[in-house]
Amino acid sequence: MCEVIQFIKNAGGCVVSRNILLGKGKLKWCIREKPVNEVDNGWRFLSDIDTDEYLSKADNMSICDFNSVANIEPAILSIYDFEIGTDIEIIRENGKIVFRDSKTGEKIML
Repeated sequence: MCEVIQFIKNAGGCVVSRNILLGKGKLKWCIREKPVNEVDNGWRFLSDIDTDEYLSKADNMSICDFNSVANIEPAILSIYDFEIGTDIEIIRENGKIVFRDSKTGEKIML
């Protein structure tokens, strides 16, 4: 197993689809909710293949350090400080990552 690079010290925990962690799906949705405890940073990450049925089963989600997810998709480092209520879709265009606000459809300029 590869060592996790600690991009952000004490980044906190997040909830992530097991499809992302197992490499079955690519990170597609980044949602920041109000944290449930002092360790939780509020980030929730869903994959491009997650369905409502899949997400309805708690066993299909894992809690892990934000850095673990950033090791899979480093582009999320640029959104770490976004506010609670953020709902972003990752778009892959011509080999590049673009973030789009899921509520407005507008591209997010970083």
